[in-house]
Amino acid sequence: MKPHKILVINPGSTSTKIAVFENERAIFSENIKHSAEELSIFGYIIYQHKFRKELILHKLEEAKIDISQIEIIVGRGGLIKPVLSGVYEMNDRLKEDLRKGVQGEHASNLGGLIADDIAKLIPNAKAYIADPVVVDELQDVARITGHPKILRTSIFHALNQKSVARRFAKSVGERYENLNLIVAHLGGGISIGAHLKGKVVDVNNGLDGDGPFSPERAGSLPSGALVKLCFSNKYTHEDVKKMLVGNGGLIALMGTNEAKDVEILADKGDERAKLIQDAMCYQIGKYIGAMATVLKGRVDGIIITGGIAHNKYLCNYVGEMVQFIASVQVYPGEDEMAALAINGLMILNGELQPIIYE
Repeated sequence: MKPHKILVINPGSTSTKIAVFENERAIFSENIKHSAEELSIFGYIIYQHKFRKELILHKLEEAKIDISQIEIIVGRGGLIKPVLSGVYEMNDRLKEDLRKGVQGEHASNLGGLIADDIAKLIPNAKAYIADPVVVDELQDVARITGHPKILRTSIFHALNQKSVARRFAKSVGERYENLNLIVAHLGGGISIGAHLKGKVVDVNNGLDGDGPFSPERAGSLPSGALVKLCFSNKYTHEDVKKMLVGNGGLIALMGTNEAKDVEILADKGDERAKLIQDAMCYQIGKYIGAMATVLKGRVDGIIITGGIAHNKYLCNYVGEMVQFIASVQVYPGEDEMAALAINGLMILNGELQPIIYE
C-alpha cells in the first residue's frame, strides 16, 4: 500500500488535538492545551480560529513535520445542519455553516475551517470533515414526540460510534452495512445508538443530556418535576441549562465529573458512591434494552466504548443486564484521531467517495 500522510485536527473546548498519520500509523501527535485566560479574550469560539491555526502550524514546524508531504487534512466536524454519515469535502457552504454554528457554538466547528486554511498552504492537498456529531439517519418514527412543537433530534458521538462499529464488523469478517448493532458511547456524555444495516436509526441526543445520566449530564428527567423546577422562580434559564448539561449527572450527584473517582469510592465501600454508580449502569443497560426493541431483537452485537468503558465493574454490570440480547464487546477509550485518519485514508484509497455539503 502506498504510504499516505494525513493530518487530523480535533478542537475541543480547552485543547486542540492534532496528529499526523502515515496510513493508519500515527507518526506525530500533540494535545495543545489552552488556558481559560488565553481563550477568554476571544468572546466567541469562532474568533479563536486564527489563534488555534497558528499554534498548530507552530507545533508542526517545531516537530519538523514537512507539511508539503501531507495529502489530506481531516478536521472534526461541528454543529452544521443534519447530514448523512460520511466524509464531506470543504466548500463555501460548509465553511459558512461552520462559522455560523447553525445548531450551536462549539469548538469542533473550528476543525474543518482550520483544515481548509492549512490545505490552502499545500499544493494539491484537500480538506474534509468526517462523521460530525449532527449525523442524522433517524427513521421518521423516531423523531416524533407527544407534542408537535418538540421533535427528537440526532446529535451523538457519530465519529466514534461508526468507527468502532466498523472495527467490530471487520473483526467478525463482515461488512458494517450487513450488521445490526447497538453501540453505547460512554464519556462525559452518553449516547446509545441502534445501528440498522449501517444506519443509526435511533439514538438519544447526547449533547442535550437525553438518555442515561452521565458524568456531566442529567439525562432524561421526569417532565412534571422539570417544569416545576423551571417555574419555581429560583433559577434562571442558564441555571437550568447548566443543571442539565455541564453540572448534571455525577457532578450534581457526587461532586465530580470523573467516573473513576466514583468507582474508587465505591470500591472502598462508600454506599452512596456504589448506589450512584449502579444507577448509571442500570440506566445504560435499560437504554440498550430499548434499542434492542428498535432492532426487533435481531442484534448481531452490543458494543461498549468511550472513556468510561475502562471501568470493568460498569461493563460487567451492563453486560449482565443485556447479554441475553447479544454478545457484548468492549472497546475502551475513544480514538477519534485514528477514526478521522482512517476516514481520510479511505478517501485516498478510493474506498469512500466524499459527499458534497449542500
